[in-house]
Amino acid sequence: ADESSGYESESAGGERTGAAAAAGNRGRQRRARTAFTSEQVCRLEKTFQRQKYLGATERRKLAAALQLSEIQIKTWFQNRRMKLKRQI
Repeated sequence: ADESSGYESESAGGERTGAAAAAGNRGRQRRARTAFTSEQVCRLEKTFQRQKYLGATERRKLAAALQLSEIQIKTWFQNRRMKLKRQI
């Protein structure tokens, strides 16, 4: 029979999904990358030095203080933890 491993089906499915997504996004543009100000980065870095993970309350307060969305804060912390992991 025509069997394949999970890896093969994932890559084939990923290629189709990517092509379909590209065709479907012709009318829409991706969200622009956030350009953090130096003040925002400084505050984020200081907070990161104190604690690597933020709870919902801390994330909400920091987002309000920096005039960013909670998702932007969450993503920044995820990316910063990965950067730290690569450096180590």
